Amino acid sequence: MPNTPPSSLVPAHQRCGLIKASQRSKRGQEMARSLLALFIVGVALYTVQGFLPALAWGGVFAIATWPLYSRACRMWPNAARGTLLPLLFTAVMALLFVIPLTLLTLEAIGEAQSALEWLDHARKFGVPVPDVIQHLPIGSASIAHLWETHLSNPRDVSGLLGALDSKGVMVTRALGSQIAHRGTLFCFSILTLFFLYKDGVSVIRQCRVASCRAFGRRGESIARQIVASIHGSVQGLVLVGIGEGVLMGIVYLFAHAPHPALFGVITAVAAMIPFCAMIAIGLVSLLILISGASVAAIVTFCIGATVIFVADHFVRPTLIGGTTKLPFLWVLLGILGGAEMWGLIGLFIGPAAMAALNLIWRRWAYGNNAEV
Repeated sequence: MPNTPPSSLVPAHQRCGLIKASQRSKRGQEMARSLLALFIVGVALYTVQGFLPALAWGGVFAIATWPLYSRACRMWPNAARGTLLPLLFTAVMALLFVIPLTLLTLEAIGEAQSALEWLDHARKFGVPVPDVIQHLPIGSASIAHLWETHLSNPRDVSGLLGALDSKGVMVTRALGSQIAHRGTLFCFSILTLFFLYKDGVSVIRQCRVASCRAFGRRGESIARQIVASIHGSVQGLVLVGIGEGVLMGIVYLFAHAPHPALFGVITAVAAMIPFCAMIAIGLVSLLILISGASVAAIVTFCIGATVIFVADHFVRPTLIGGTTKLPFLWVLLGILGGAEMWGLIGLFIGPAAMAALNLIWRRWAYGNNAEV
């Protein structure tokens, strides 16, 4: 082999050309590696796209309960080293969803049986005019006449229900498919939560290293802002919603509303989305009014409106925005926009995105003097 001349004997212009060629080769390799990494990430995301909501829910559950889980790990270190403590926490989280859903399902089955009996009676004897229509202050005669014309005759009721039977079958099939799909996603969410509990410390360490390499020290501050936003969203949406449901359930009980516990749970779920609880409260107030208790219906509606006003305008902005210094308008836009674009998971993704955006804006506007 010929001897390679020392670099000192290579002319300067040739050395410069070799260095530039080496740099171009390195840049080409880096670009190729970056494109390959993006391709692999894209293929992986495309492969698991149907389960991304389940992974997101598992992450939200883990972030929301991680302080409590960390405290439990310090109290019982031996159980935390294996799978006992992660399995226990995962089972508790699953039961928090399974028990209310089971109660709702059993209640719905009972109501469905009553509804089927009522429909069968309506097919045979028609639907008489309710007494409450006779006591309406306006339009009682017209409404009663329309009711007698279209619903009092059993033949008309049978024709109306027969037209709805085919659509009811389609709705039932679609509902069954959605229940199966949501059940599968819930199982994967719980499975994701178990592994995040089990390997959470390692996952956090890897995320910190990756964030530091990709974005520097400011990447970790953005991550802390997102985590704080999720904690605030859980407190402001879930806990406040449960509190509203409990309060209104007690009000429903004293107002002698039908199925106060069931409607309390429905109000709690609806209250997790701002301004949606009034729909449930209005429905219950209407049912109380139909039963003849007009004063109880008015009192229930007024108490519900007051509770929702205080929760949505004072409690929630303090819990969600207070942890991230997020203005109320940004909180509201994050919740409603996230729910519209992402569904229920958007209730947590939306405020987290707005919190990160608010932090970036403060960094740009105030520089290093921005408070984190």
